Amino acid sequence: MKKPAPTLWWVRRDFRLADNPALAHAIASGGPVVPVFIHDDSVANLGAAPKWRLGLGLEALAASLEDAGSRLILRKGDALDVLRDLIAQTGAKSVTWSHAYVPDAIERDTKVKAALTDDGIAAESCAGHLLFEPWQVETKAGGFYKVYTPFWRAARDIPVAACLPAPTEIAAPQDWPHSDNLADWKLGEAMSRGADVVRAYACVGEAAAEQRLADFLDGPIEDYREGRDFPSRNVTSGLSENLTYGEIAPRRLWHAGRQALEQGAAGAEHFLKEVVWREFAYHLAYHTPRMLTRSWREEWEDFNWRGDNDDAEKWRRGMTGEPMVDAAMRELYTTGTMHNRSRMIAGSYLTKHLLTDWRVGQAWFEQTLIDWDPASNAMGWQWVAGSGPDASPFFRVFNPETQAEKFDGSQNYRDLHLKGGEDEEGRNPAEDFYRAIPKSWNITDKTPRPDRIISLKEGRERALAAYKGAKEQG
Repeated sequence: MKKPAPTLWWVRRDFRLADNPALAHAIASGGPVVPVFIHDDSVANLGAAPKWRLGLGLEALAASLEDAGSRLILRKGDALDVLRDLIAQTGAKSVTWSHAYVPDAIERDTKVKAALTDDGIAAESCAGHLLFEPWQVETKAGGFYKVYTPFWRAARDIPVAACLPAPTEIAAPQDWPHSDNLADWKLGEAMSRGADVVRAYACVGEAAAEQRLADFLDGPIEDYREGRDFPSRNVTSGLSENLTYGEIAPRRLWHAGRQALEQGAAGAEHFLKEVVWREFAYHLAYHTPRMLTRSWREEWEDFNWRGDNDDAEKWRRGMTGEPMVDAAMRELYTTGTMHNRSRMIAGSYLTKHLLTDWRVGQAWFEQTLIDWDPASNAMGWQWVAGSGPDASPFFRVFNPETQAEKFDGSQNYRDLHLKGGEDEEGRNPAEDFYRAIPKSWNITDKTPRPDRIISLKEGRERALAAYKGAKEQG
């Protein structure tokens, strides 16, 4: 009896074995499975930190596949060319992958699927990166949602399928095709000396993500609703990093959160709302892709934003003279992440007090976040700038000083990142910042703290005047 032909599993942002519909589909074919990750333009165009973190995720996935009797094939080049080459080498008759939702990826995938189908190859794309496909959650009129709260109300009652178990063994081909060496890709090159620093803060791989979830459910979720806005309180899950690379499935978070809710965990519903907030970002990115690069509210395209400028550079370096903003920016450069409340404060300061285009901040986050996500990053920046869907109004100007008093009254967060001291893991973020930053910045622990770029009162008044002028012209 003839053995089934191999299936190529085209790995994307799904670096996991558990609850991976694309992998499950490949295994269900009954033949050998050849996992392949392709370094194409979507990888080449990544910022420094996301590209470096992606490399760590690939290492962890490769190890998991080895444990299951498989291996990860790495190839560089145009996706269609690579897949056709592997099909010729392996005799594969089918290719499977997970859906993507941003314009460049959709264009690439549409081209690949059409070409492979014409070649007589079964090409199947699967859900898995989101809880719900962007077209699944509809208004009563049949359109897409533009406001989060009704989106949440609609989404929370949609049944979510159970998670798929991880395979214990993955059938291997008789002969493995050639694989590139991951080190030769130099994915961490742009991180320079920052890589060793940020590595201590990263949580890499499927097993680590599961442990991170377990730790969150074992206590912090109880205080999540009340404590999630306080940067020095360890009550958030930290799972945005792992969701970015698909090291844990959104369905896993949903079912874990629902179970915690049923068991009476005080913060469970708000945790579920944050999971769905990510869904809302992709919902909008899919239906209105201009959100990724242009102001979602078209009237904001004519707003008199400043382009990149010297003040924005001080913001990037954590040298604005505003302690809460500078602590946030240093947290970002040291750890590769930033607490959500800090993101709002730092983003508001850049776009309002410094009147700088939100895309300047978006671009910096694209370079420095290890949990960078195209949809969430764009929507977050447009929310804080006032130009996006369901956004905070522009005239709501966060005062970094009063925000600090409210959410960092103990000064623990500011002290940890600006003065020094050990965190719960024994790391010293303030010292790590000086080890991570480029030497060209000429900032050391002896550099005096700067004066404010602009007084908070003057910055607020300037922002409101600009907003008033834009309204009058509009």
